[in-house]
Amino acid sequence: MGDKAIKIDIGLSEESRKTIADGLSGLLADSYTLYLMTHNFHWNVKGPMFNSLHQMFMTQYSEQWAALDLIAERIRALGYPAPGTYAQFVKLATIKEVEGVPAALDMVRHLVAAQEATARTARKLLPVVDEANDQPTADLLTQRLDVHEKTAWMLRSLLEE
Repeated sequence: MGDKAIKIDIGLSEESRKTIADGLSGLLADSYTLYLMTHNFHWNVKGPMFNSLHQMFMTQYSEQWAALDLIAERIRALGYPAPGTYAQFVKLATIKEVEGVPAALDMVRHLVAAQEATARTARKLLPVVDEANDQPTADLLTQRLDVHEKTAWMLRSLLEE
């Protein structure tokens, strides 16, 4: 048997599915970059806030890890391959990797920026998804926005006097 693709007929045009899958690929890239940054900071944080940040970062990267699967599986449900290499993620992500090991509060600042960037990437796709009448992707995006905005707020709170 050959590798023939079976036609997808879920009520979304092929053009809509492609546009949404491309947008979700960007969200997956930002999400993976955020995951990796958070896990890196979990490993390398030090200083007086070590225990609380170490625990907070673990909670955050664990949630992010689970979300990666949801985003990738939605891309697959739309009929497209999910990006899955560092090279693809670097090309697609709006978040840049952090060099070296920043001080604890600088880690928090980087994570605020990365959480906000990931939220912007998700939000940018909402009008496209609404126009296409793609409720499952809209639901996924809404859930991700809620997590990223709440996490950014919690992290910002650590930086306020």
